[in-house]
Amino acid sequence: MDDGRPIFLQIAEQIENSIIDGSLPEETQVPSTNELAAFHRINPATAAKGVNQLVDDGVLYKKRGIGMFVSPGARAKLRQRRRDQFAEQYLQPLLAEAAKLGIHPSELKSMIERYEAEASA
Repeated sequence: MDDGRPIFLQIAEQIENSIIDGSLPEETQVPSTNELAAFHRINPATAAKGVNQLVDDGVLYKKRGIGMFVSPGARAKLRQRRRDQFAEQYLQPLLAEAAKLGIHPSELKSMIERYEAEASA
């Protein structure tokens, strides 16, 4: 909890990561804002801001008097959003740099495949 981004965004991202990796399946209750606040030693209002952002995004929903739960379809929604962000954040700059260096897309593909083979060996 110290990468320079607002803490509430980090809380929201941690919950998103748990949904994406399957440790918080759909229809599962998420930790309460008080539990999150105690665990991270932050103000409950800060934890609530992160959770409420996920409610606003349709990732979580509230059962009155019970708590917050993972919405149906949340994992697919988050994965698609992250895929879109991945393309913008990594692929566009990669392709731009490759073009500057005169690396053709097919050569770039070969480089990726070679790297992947070495990493899995």
